[in-house]
Parts: sequence; structure tokens; C-alpha cells
Amino acid sequence: MDLSRRVYRLSPKQFGAETIAVAFAKTSRSPEPFDVIANELNDDESRQFSEKWIVGYGHSSVAEHAVLHLALENVSRLAIETVEANRLASYTEKSTRYQEWDPNAFVVPPEIVGTEFEKPYRDYMRANFDFYAKALEALRPWGEANTPRKETESDRAWANRARVKAVDVARFVLPMAAMANVGVTMNARTLEYAIKKMLSSELEEVRQIGAEVKRVSTEELPTLVKYADEIEHLPALRTHCRAIADRIDTIPNRDWCQMHHFEAHGEERILAAVLYRFGNDSYQVCLDQVMNMSGAEKQAIVDALFEGMSPFDVPIRELEYANLSFDLIMDQGGYFEFKRHRMMSQTPQDLSTRLGYSVPLAITEAGIEEEYRAIMKQASEVYELIAAWNPQVAAYVVPNAYNRRVLCQANLRSLSHFISLRTAGNAHFSIRRVARGMLEKASEHYLMICGKIRLKNNETSEGLSKDYFTALADQP
Repeated sequence: MDLSRRVYRLSPKQFGAETIAVAFAKTSRSPEPFDVIANELNDDESRQFSEKWIVGYGHSSVAEHAVLHLALENVSRLAIETVEANRLASYTEKSTRYQEWDPNAFVVPPEIVGTEFEKPYRDYMRANFDFYAKALEALRPWGEANTPRKETESDRAWANRARVKAVDVARFVLPMAAMANVGVTMNARTLEYAIKKMLSSELEEVRQIGAEVKRVSTEELPTLVKYADEIEHLPALRTHCRAIADRIDTIPNRDWCQMHHFEAHGEERILAAVLYRFGNDSYQVCLDQVMNMSGAEKQAIVDALFEGMSPFDVPIRELEYANLSFDLIMDQGGYFEFKRHRMMSQTPQDLSTRLGYSVPLAITEAGIEEEYRAIMKQASEVYELIAAWNPQVAAYVVPNAYNRRVLCQANLRSLSHFISLRTAGNAHFSIRRVARGMLEKASEHYLMICGKIRLKNNETSEGLSKDYFTALADQP
């Protein structure tokens, strides 16, 4: 037997995704090299193995070796929320920040076709996209006036930067019905559950997408996703919990960034875990040692954790030993970026028009605030009309400007990544405000570590609110 080290690829050009997964699985019982195992397999043998060991005996981790790349086109941004609601996957979607939308690129939900709601829905979509186009034109001079030209910058490069500024603001108008494309990379284990969630959706469009994804995936994974079906208990759970939630008295609360939980002595717990990692004592001994340290001694360890890190390095995993929970209100455009941080635990409420909407200052300065407010009022009216029949379908109408409530839990490691990325100057001002608000709350309790988060400017959530918004929660 050749015992020299080998590192090589099992190419998907040569082997199917399911065959690769089976080849990796067989190494637990076969001494043969991976390429030898794979070459001895055929599609029928791979299916039989998957049926017996992965499906029959529940060795689901093997399915993680089978990876698919899926392209979804012309699906609503509302549907994309369900598609992307899987932590262990990768997504890249059409951006509302850089691309201008076609006026006909919106989904008409199957549920309303042929009903009394179809006409008001289509009328609103036409009005919305007409105003979106008008807003883009009105914002172009504003974008140019607020885009200083760089030295040696070409006219084309400068004009494109100014255009992007206009698009960045016009995105507040786009509804959740707007069509988008999204590229998805998933392993078969995650994909199976993703299909189940799509097939269990309350939206017909999402259920149709789930069925199409299952059909397309089965061509490459004939066994690993074929048993993905609707989650049977979910409808009853939704009905039961909504009935209880509907009985709660609604108390208005405009505190948009609330921290509801933090772990006492979280920084000390992190430092104790660091000493545990590099030492020989029990965790309790390390924690007792840290608790008896002076502030300067603790700060010295924190300094050492971050010393010498490049902008491309991430903090060590021990920062995960302190968790925080936030109840946030942000505009839907901001949430669409927030949801990409899937290492957090996130629970969004259903999207509606009932938490009011943001008015970007640029809309006011461009002279179109009155028309902007009119289109937001129309959105609320059509939403309420459809919501009286089906609130989930009504969400297609809601523009990015409307606010949404989101509960999230994050450890300091994932929070530091989110804050460092989303406070940068090239991040959208909506998500910068959210990131700054979370940082300000977290710093009240974890100042040593929050003080080490890489920041590129000195903005504050209050300053961002004043500099970029005329209003943040106006009612229609």
C-alpha cells in the first residue's frame, strides 16, 4: 500500500455529487483510496448505498459531501427570504443597491389571480414602479451633487458612482414582489431541509419553487432529496401560536434597538476560556483566576487577543462564550442585508405596513417627498385590503421603506464580524445605523472587547439617523 501523502480533487466533472458523497462515506470501512472507491461506483450502486445508509440508517452527515449549485431566477424578494433561511449554505442575490429594476419585473402571487384583489394589486405595482423610475431620475442630480470627483477619475467612473448613490436611495420604494435572481450553494443535507421548508410555506410561489428545486436537485441527487416533503406539523403550530399571539394587547414601543439579554461576566468567561485553551487547569479554576484579576490585567489579555491581527483575520473562537439578544426595528431594505448574517439566530415577524416607514433625507432633498409619502400610503391601503383576507400574501405589496421587527441572538465573535462589516462607509446607511445601535448597546456591558472591534469611522446611530433620514417610523 502506498503510504505517501496525497491531496487531490474528486471532480464533479468526472463523478456525480451523490457518488462523491458515497465515496467519502465508504472510507470509514474501506482501506482503498478515495479515487479508487469512486471509480468502482456507478449511479445504481451509489443510489443503493444512499438509500440504505443515509436514508435508512440516518447517517445524514454523509449527505453533506454532496454539493449543488442552484440558480433561481425571477423569483420574488419575498420568496427569497424563505430560500435563504438556511444557515449552512451560500447565497448571492441581485442587489437593489446597484441594479435598476425593470418596471414589469414583479411577481403576481398565484393566490390573488382571478380574485377581487388582483386589480388593486396590479394597479399598485404599476404605480410603484412608475414612481421608482421617477425617483431614480429625480435622485440622479442629487447623487451627482453629493459625489465629489476623485483626482484623475474618469467621467464614466464618477457618473457611475453618482448613479449608485441614486439607486441606493430609490431602493426604499421597491416592493417585496420585485423579481430577483439568487445563486445558491448547498450540501444535500441542508438542501433536503430547505426543500421541506419551501414546501411548507404559506405562499404558493414558495411551494412551487420548492417543488422545482426538488425536481432539479433529484436529477443530480436521485436519493438524497427525494423524501423531502412538507413538514406536516407546521400548519397546526402556526395556527395555535398565532391565536395566542393575537390575544396579546399591543403596546406601542418606538425603542428601535433594545438589548434584552446579556451574560453576566461575559468578558471574564471569554478570558477564562482563552486561559483554558492554552493552559492545563479546569474551566472553573481559570474563571476564578480571571475574576480575581484587576481591570488592567484583564485588559492586557484582551489586548493580546487582538494584537497583530490583519484586517482579514477573525478573532479566536473563544469570543463565542458570551451571548447577547436584541429586539430590533429596521426598514425592510436593511433587514434584507441583516438576514445574511446567518451565524446569528434570527426571528423576524411577518412583514406589514403597521410599524411605519422611513423617509430618506435624499428623497426630501430631491423634491419628491410628497409623492414618496403618497406611494407609501397607497402601499398601506392595498396591504390592509389584502391582509384582511391573507396577511402573508399582502406582504408582497410592502416596500423596502417599511419597518420590520426582528429578534436576534449573537455571540461576541459573530457580532464583531457583523459590526465591523456593516459599519464601514460603503455599507448602506440603513444597516450602518443598525450595526452602530447594536454596538452602542453591547459596549455598555462588554466594553473591553467591543472596544477592539475594527471600525473605520466614528459614526453613531443618532448621527446616522439625523444625517440620512427625514423620518424613521412615519405612519401612512
